[in-house]
Amino acid sequence: MLKYYIKAKVALALLRTDKDGVVSFEYVIVAACIVGAVAAAFGTDATTGIGAALATAIGKITAAVTAAA
Repeated sequence: MLKYYIKAKVALALLRTDKDGVVSFEYVIVAACIVGAVAAAFGTDATTGIGAALATAIGKITAAVTAAA
């Protein structure tokens, strides 16, 4: 039991002094902000924002290709 306590204590001490974990956490925050911005721009479904414009454009392209074939 003492062996596991010592390993846990050493692991927590290393985690406390590790600076790479802070940088990784900052990247996670930036990625979450980017995902939020993209979701806000495209909307959560195809009926709002840029998603609606893309759906309309893809529909027109599909109709044009179908008519040409």
